[in-house]
Amino acid sequence: MKIGVVREIKPQERRVALTPAGVRDLLGRGHEVVVEAGAGEGAGFPDEIYAVAGARLAGKAAAVWETADLLLKVKEPLAPEYRLLRPGLTLFTYLHLAAAPALTLALAESGCTAIAYEAVQTDDGQLPLLAPMSEVAGRLAVQVGATALLAQNGGAGRLIGPVPGVPPAQVTVIGGGVAGYHAARVALGMGAQVTMLERSADRLRRLEELFGTAVQLRMSTTSAAEHAARCSDLVIGCVLVPNARAPHVLTRASLAAMREGSVLVDVAIDQGGCFETSRPTTHASPTFLVDGILHYCVANMPGAVPMTSTLALTNATLPYVLKLADLGIDAALSADPALARGLFVHGGAVTNEIVAAALNAELVSA
Repeated sequence: MKIGVVREIKPQERRVALTPAGVRDLLGRGHEVVVEAGAGEGAGFPDEIYAVAGARLAGKAAAVWETADLLLKVKEPLAPEYRLLRPGLTLFTYLHLAAAPALTLALAESGCTAIAYEAVQTDDGQLPLLAPMSEVAGRLAVQVGATALLAQNGGAGRLIGPVPGVPPAQVTVIGGGVAGYHAARVALGMGAQVTMLERSADRLRRLEELFGTAVQLRMSTTSAAEHAARCSDLVIGCVLVPNARAPHVLTRASLAAMREGSVLVDVAIDQGGCFETSRPTTHASPTFLVDGILHYCVANMPGAVPMTSTLALTNATLPYVLKLADLGIDAALSADPALARGLFVHGGAVTNEIVAAALNAELVSA
């Protein structure tokens, strides 16, 4: 099979979908790998390393799109790439289609097959290809939140940790999944007073086992979120509804009760955002103010640490890439239920029920 890897064109996105080590593994199984020149440079993998690993380098992205049977990316195709979608191509990447009607339409109309990293799900409900980036994003959320709180960045001038005689910042994490757990760990490590809101009673019990009394755990309700926001210097939104738009846990009206200069970090922005006032931003211009509250809403947070993120992501995706290449797309989807759950678009239609419902799109059985 011909596997293609292209350079990401999303602003400030430096990750790459396959490492040179992954190239070697694919070539060792008899496959061909074509890599766009410069695709890995932002993550610390120059063209020379790919060439030594055995990849064929292509000077233009179009050449990779046109020849690949299986195209690997990190982020969803952007508008300039829509014309490169075609029948016979399988795209394997993060998609987040519930918040992207134009992309969904482009994928369906192209006749390509699209498999979403974030929707690959094991029988026990785990999301193995979303987890590593959720871990990175959760840990980064506290770092960027702490930076946003600095006075010169528009924040309240609050230090996350305590100093003698001065209490620490109040940090609230909404959502106790992978990203939320890692955000709470980092906030605790920096000395913050941490509150976590989670709507699953079973998950709250698990979080209590993990954190003991170090984190104040609360059932996530509208009232609890509004109360926590009023008392917090930093609120991190880590709400996840698999394959669907994130619900709004704080409305604009809630901002009026928050401390001026406090910070919202919306980790769920690539699923539409969990704060009503959120809108996607970039690493070049990551924050904006609404009613005196600083918002950080970068849709590709792990792109800020592309070397770490690339290694973590490809550690998780490579086994699935090898399966798709070795067995062929249809056989791999039939053989692996987890991978099949990631199938979003096939044969000109949306094949995921939740995405179809979110976009009012036609659904066909995969």
